[in-house]
Amino acid sequence: MSLKTIEARELHRRIAAGSAVLIDIREPDEHRRERIAGARLVPLSRFDEQHIAVAQGCAVVFHCKSGARTRGHAARLLGKGHDALILDGGIDAWKAAGLPIERDLKAPLELQRQVQITAGALALLGLILALAVSPWFLAVSAFVGAGLIFAGVTGFCPLARLLKAMPWNRVLTASAA
Repeated sequence: MSLKTIEARELHRRIAAGSAVLIDIREPDEHRRERIAGARLVPLSRFDEQHIAVAQGCAVVFHCKSGARTRGHAARLLGKGHDALILDGGIDAWKAAGLPIERDLKAPLELQRQVQITAGALALLGLILALAVSPWFLAVSAFVGAGLIFAGVTGFCPLARLLKAMPWNRVLTASAA
């Protein structure tokens, strides 16, 4: 099952005319750091729980970073019963077309990037320590590799859970601000 695509400039025109609603299916940490103005956040992780209300005759356009995630979940997105489209190339294509985006550079990096940086740094550190101190430090690199395999197979990443709990990733609520 596939969704039709729409180019960024055409979508921009349709949003301005009020004939399209843009739904961002990325996760909140991705949306917080960089987003298309006016896009509604409906993360894939909570997608089935949410209702998407749009005006009659309005197209629903889904987007992610590059379009791959959106295409991969086309069946779920079509299940919402709307005239559904995909922003061809995602937010990356929107930016490449020179269209405006909102950025919050103070927001932490996306959690997936934090995991990649941390896992890479730990694996490299294990190798350096193994070469400089003791070959037993290769266990650090092996542990990181095993953790990545576990995360890929099960869909559960303990490192991501740990990083998500870090102070820089906590979202302040209105009462805590």
